[in-house]
This record gives sequence, C-alpha cells and structure tokens, in this order.
Amino acid sequence: MKIQFNKTFLQRIRKQLQMREKALPTLQSKEAALRVEVKKAKDHANEINRKFEEKKKQYETIVNLWAEFEPELIEVKEVKFGNKKIAGVSTPIFEGVEFEVKPYSLFKKPDWFPDGIEILKELTRLAIERDFFFRKMHILDYARKKTTQKVNLYEKVQIPEYRDAIRKITRALEDAENLSKASQKIVKARHERMEAKK
Repeated sequence: MKIQFNKTFLQRIRKQLQMREKALPTLQSKEAALRVEVKKAKDHANEINRKFEEKKKQYETIVNLWAEFEPELIEVKEVKFGNKKIAGVSTPIFEGVEFEVKPYSLFKKPDWFPDGIEILKELTRLAIERDFFFRKMHILDYARKKTTQKVNLYEKVQIPEYRDAIRKITRALEDAENLSKASQKIVKARHERMEAKK
C-alpha cells in the first residue's frame, strides 16, 4: 500500500479498516456455514452412491434378462430441480426425475418388463441424484474456497496492513504537529526577545 501522510488518507484508511472489521465476522460465519453444507452434500452424494451400488449388485443376478430388454422404451423426460440460497450462495435443489415410458404390448413382451422398467427408473434416478449432489457439493465447495480466501485476505493481510498504516500515519502527523508547535514556540520566543530588546 502506498501511504500518504495526511488526514484525508488517514480517514479513508480508517473507513476501509472499519468496513473490513465489520465484514470479517459475517464472512467467517458464511465460511463455517458453507463448510457444513459441503459436508452434508458430500455425505448425501456418498449415501446415494452406496444405494446405487447396492441396487446394481442386487440386479446383477438377472443381468441375462437385460439382453431381451429394449432400453428405448424408457427415457428421461425431465430432471426437476429448484433453487435455494445457502449462506448467500445460490444452489440447486433436487426435486425428482420424470420419465417417459413408450407404449409396448404386455402380451408380446416378457412378464418381467414392467418390473424391469421400474428397476431402470430407480437406477437412473439414483444415478442422476448422485451426480446432482456431487455437482452441488462442488458448487458449495468453490464458494467456500472463495470465502476462505476473502477471510484470509482480510484477516491476515488487509486488516494488519491498514492498522500498520494508521499507526504510521498517526505517528507522522503527531511528529509533524509537535515539530510545528516547537517551531512556533521558538519563533514566539525569538519574537519576545526581540520585543524585550526594543
């Protein structure tokens, strides 16, 4: 920081310091809240991933039947999500998946097809939800890192730098004022001696 040794600059620096000191607790709270939300999103994503892997293993026994299945019978029509602010960060909220099942003949297809469709819906929903929560975790973690950087900038760089600048400017202004008073006294004393001699 380039310091100017005058009262205007001192006032400006004091305002900057005051602003950062007021903002710091809020930023620290935001960082803590984001850290908690990142952990929640990660735990949720891991839990969904665990369920997804369990379901896949559960259906491995009927893997031979899937050769008969027609995957084009089912498709994802829409992934529904909302939006919610968490600690000032806009994050997506998973609301569900809508599927479209194409018509097929129950008489011409094996009797396990309706169950197969439901299995595919469940696995697809779990996969989408898992990816959704991992994405949410990354969004929140990015916001947390940015907030941590700002906290560190304020706490470890700017606030100490501003305090140091205020101290230097105050000392310089006090020294200048003391010198001015001292020189005024000298001039006054000299003036009084000259008056006394007259």
